[in-house]
Amino acid sequence: MLLQTILAWLGMMLLAMCNGFIRERFFRSRLGELAAHQVSTIALLLLLTGYCTLLSQFWALHSMGEAWTVGITWLTMTLLFECGFGHYVAKHPWRHLLADYNLMAGRIWVFVPLWMLIAPPLLLLHP
Repeated sequence: MLLQTILAWLGMMLLAMCNGFIRERFFRSRLGELAAHQVSTIALLLLLTGYCTLLSQFWALHSMGEAWTVGITWLTMTLLFECGFGHYVAKHPWRHLLADYNLMAGRIWVFVPLWMLIAPPLLLLHP
């Protein structure tokens, strides 16, 4: 199950990177930074939902424990990637990375890692 979990997550990261490229290339200059962030985050949530729905046709989890294990693994991998790549490769300061989690400032990125956590129990669990 671990290999399937990692491979599925890699597909989601590919979607996220493509989404980020589109945000930077097309949306940011037209919408402004905050609106581009919001549109991009909502688009990514829809893409991830579609991806997980498609994934559920080929990969069924049979217990709530399995589903939560996958969700926790996806959440952990996502946060580690975001922090590792964002800070150490893209050279974003920690305050920049954490700013995306500030709902009071209109930043809605927090819903992406939360979706990574709850998507498996909601979309991949087959009794």
